[in-house]
This record gives sequence, C-alpha cells and structure tokens, in this order.
Amino acid sequence: MSQKQKGWKELPIAGVCWKPATEYLTGDWRTFKPVRDPEKCTKCLLCPMICPDSAIKWNKATEDIEFDYDFCKGCGICANECPVDAIRMVREEEA
Repeated sequence: MSQKQKGWKELPIAGVCWKPATEYLTGDWRTFKPVRDPEKCTKCLLCPMICPDSAIKWNKATEDIEFDYDFCKGCGICANECPVDAIRMVREEEA
C-alpha cells in the first residue's frame, strides 16, 4: 500500500520538508520577483552562484542568464548582491 506524499502547502506549521526545492514548484511563495536588465548585466555569473534555490541558470545555448520563476521564492539575494544593479525586485502583479 503506497501513501501519497503531501505537498509543501499541506505540511503542518514548523513541518520539515523532505525534498529539495528542485523537486517541487515553490514559485508561488513569491511576492516580489527579480527582473534583470540585460543592458546593465555584465554576465558575471554571481547570481546563479548565490541563488539559494538554483532558480537562476546559465543557458549555454543562448549564452545568457535565465530565471526559473517556478522555483524562485523572491528572496532578493540576487538583486542585493548584483555588483552592477542589473537585477531589481518588482511586485509580482507589476511584472
């Protein structure tokens, strides 16, 4: 008899999630989302390295940075740490 695992919304308060964030969508936690200005971006690749959710990736085919909003929780670390201020956080409804 197999038991269906609960999603993160069904966990009790202070429950511990047993899966890494890359295995289930967490983007709906977000109030703000990062938006990158490609004109300012120097493609230093700091943002993919510091993203705690691996929601920012380097796409070899396009040679560009991509945000995976399915996994981005909107923490703002990327925008805060961007050395050229190429990422800004905007309210989800405005994006």
